[in-house]
Amino acid sequence: MNKVIAVISAIIFGLSLSACGNPPAQTSEAASETAGEAASAASSESIGSNLRIAIVTSPNGVDDGSFNQNNYEGAQNFIQQNPDSTVQAIRETDINNSVPTVENILADYDVIVAPGYQFAGISSIAMDNPDKYFIIVDSFPDAIEDQLVFENILGITFAEQESGFYAGIAAAMQTQTGKVAVVNGIAYPSNVNYQYGFESGVTYANARLGANAEVVSLASYAGTDVTNVNVGGNYIGSFDDEAAGKVLGEALLGEGADIIFVAAGGAGNGVFTAVKEHGDSFVIGCDVDQYDDGVNGDKNIILTSVLKVMDINVERALIAIADGTFTGNNVVLGTDTDSTGFVKANGRHQMDADTVAALDNAYELVKSGSIVPASNFNGHKPNDFPGLS
Repeated sequence: MNKVIAVISAIIFGLSLSACGNPPAQTSEAASETAGEAASAASSESIGSNLRIAIVTSPNGVDDGSFNQNNYEGAQNFIQQNPDSTVQAIRETDINNSVPTVENILADYDVIVAPGYQFAGISSIAMDNPDKYFIIVDSFPDAIEDQLVFENILGITFAEQESGFYAGIAAAMQTQTGKVAVVNGIAYPSNVNYQYGFESGVTYANARLGANAEVVSLASYAGTDVTNVNVGGNYIGSFDDEAAGKVLGEALLGEGADIIFVAAGGAGNGVFTAVKEHGDSFVIGCDVDQYDDGVNGDKNIILTSVLKVMDINVERALIAIADGTFTGNNVVLGTDTDSTGFVKANGRHQMDADTVAALDNAYELVKSGSIVPASNFNGHKPNDFPGLS
């Protein structure tokens, strides 16, 4: 794990944001235990349950029905059990000001919840304020010299490529046109992980499950990752531009894609609109269960949603801070701890039984490590990864 942390920290420096969906319908106790253990290996004295918490978000805010909201719900869950504590949502409209905003408000709070890569640069602030606590979701803190782990920072990342893999399998097995697509916000690592995972899933379904699907990528929307590599895909270039999302969605529908995996925050709502207006296509939701967002008259456009557990992890970190068991760490959560997955609950998806069975099998293979989908930095490619052949 230390080697993984070192590699990722060396590559990813103070970037931003995340991806997807709507309030969660499925969570994982195993995932919460993992994050709880990471946040609680014996440390400071208890500071009690009257925490002053701030969650600083991207322009989407905590009501984005998606990534930010799910993190906020973790803080709200803590407040419900600890009513003497408070949480304040602070929306920073310019993501380039995210770290300065944290510094400006820090005096008024005990804990900062910081969802997104744009907060990786708080390392020096944390070192200068050892009595404050920081929970970064979707990033590790930037290294300072050789220091990767900080006593008062919990950095949580997820293996988004695993959830993307499940989305790719579902899309490839359910498409009627033989064309599918993935839409992302900006080519930050979490989004590229989703993209590469999705492409890996389509490749796997074609090679092993009898599917015959093509991933549609528009060259004019190709993404450039944090190392300036062209990763292809379909990137809106924003997490909050719904109009641009709709334009891209319409373009992909025009190319024949009938299932689109959307990992683009608020901008992805524009893709939802395009699919609803099209009337004969589906969306795969992201991060949380988006089925309720898919309602379109007497129909629903959500095929399924793929998941990563955030709210419980935030809540458990806050509990550890309150009871004095918090310690800083950097953790990567995935299917092996049930922190990534897909929705298959009755009434929350529209996949056929064969697809669900294929996903269940793939889940176990990913969980055991027999399948390792490609991600931005794991050295594998969507057409060449462990478990494909």
